[in-house]
Amino acid sequence: MKKLVRLLLTIALAAVILTGFRWYRYISNTDTPYDEIGITLNNAMPGPINALGCAKLKATFANSLPPYGCASGDATQWK
Repeated sequence: MKKLVRLLLTIALAAVILTGFRWYRYISNTDTPYDEIGITLNNAMPGPINALGCAKLKATFANSLPPYGCASGDATQWK
Protein backbone atom coordinates (compact mmCIF):
# COMPACT_ATOMS: atom_id res chain seq x y z
CA MET A 1 0.00 0.00 0.00
CA LYS A 2 2.87 2.38 0.80
CA LYS A 3 4.36 1.84 -2.64
CA LEU A 4 1.06 2.69 -4.32
CA VAL A 5 0.67 5.90 -2.31
CA ARG A 6 4.28 6.85 -3.06
CA LEU A 7 3.75 6.18 -6.77
CA LEU A 8 0.56 8.25 -6.86
CA LEU A 9 2.23 11.13 -5.03
CA THR A 10 5.17 10.99 -7.43
CA ILE A 11 2.84 11.10 -10.44
CA ALA A 12 0.87 14.00 -8.94
CA LEU A 13 4.05 15.94 -8.18
CA ALA A 14 5.37 15.35 -11.69
CA ALA A 15 2.09 16.60 -13.18
CA VAL A 16 2.22 19.77 -11.07
CA ILE A 17 5.84 20.43 -12.03
CA LEU A 18 5.22 19.85 -15.75
CA THR A 19 2.11 22.04 -15.74
CA GLY A 20 3.91 24.80 -13.87
CA PHE A 21 6.85 24.64 -16.25
CA ARG A 22 4.57 24.81 -19.29
CA TRP A 23 2.70 27.80 -17.81
CA TYR A 24 5.93 29.62 -17.01
CA ARG A 25 7.27 28.93 -20.49
CA TYR A 26 4.10 30.49 -21.92
CA ILE A 27 4.18 33.67 -19.85
CA SER A 28 7.90 34.23 -20.45
CA ASN A 29 7.83 33.64 -24.21
CA THR A 30 8.59 36.42 -26.69
CA ASP A 31 6.93 34.93 -29.79
CA THR A 32 3.17 35.22 -29.34
CA PRO A 33 0.62 35.57 -26.52
CA TYR A 34 -1.88 33.40 -28.44
CA ASP A 35 -0.66 29.87 -27.67
CA GLU A 36 -3.84 27.86 -27.02
CA ILE A 37 -2.40 25.60 -24.32
CA GLY A 38 -0.73 28.53 -22.56
CA ILE A 39 -3.93 30.57 -22.61
CA THR A 40 -5.87 27.64 -21.14
CA LEU A 41 -3.29 27.07 -18.40
CA ASN A 42 -3.07 30.76 -17.49
CA ASN A 43 -6.85 31.09 -17.41
CA ALA A 44 -7.12 28.03 -15.14
CA MET A 45 -4.63 29.39 -12.60
CA PRO A 46 -5.88 30.93 -9.34
CA GLY A 47 -6.43 34.70 -9.34
CA PRO A 48 -3.03 35.95 -8.13
CA ILE A 49 -1.09 33.57 -10.39
CA ASN A 50 -3.29 34.48 -13.36
CA ALA A 51 -2.71 38.19 -12.62
CA LEU A 52 1.05 37.59 -12.51
CA GLY A 53 0.92 35.80 -15.86
CA CYS A 54 -1.20 38.54 -17.42
CA ALA A 55 1.13 41.25 -16.12
CA LYS A 56 4.16 39.47 -17.58
CA LEU A 57 2.41 38.98 -20.92
CA LYS A 58 1.29 42.63 -20.93
CA ALA A 59 4.86 43.78 -20.35
CA THR A 60 6.02 41.73 -23.33
CA PHE A 61 3.06 42.22 -25.70
CA ALA A 62 1.59 45.59 -24.68
CA ASN A 63 0.72 46.54 -28.27
CA SER A 64 -1.18 43.30 -29.01
CA LEU A 65 -4.73 42.35 -28.16
CA PRO A 66 -4.81 40.50 -24.84
CA PRO A 67 -5.43 36.74 -24.84
CA TYR A 68 -8.50 35.24 -23.21
CA GLY A 69 -8.28 35.58 -19.44
CA CYS A 70 -6.18 38.76 -19.58
CA ALA A 71 -8.72 41.04 -21.25
CA SER A 72 -11.01 43.53 -19.59
CA GLY A 73 -14.74 43.80 -20.34
CA ASP A 74 -14.50 44.87 -23.98
CA ALA A 75 -11.76 42.28 -24.82
CA THR A 76 -9.51 44.93 -26.36
CA GLN A 77 -7.80 46.23 -23.21
CA TRP A 78 -5.46 44.46 -20.82
CA LYS A 79 -6.59 43.97 -17.22
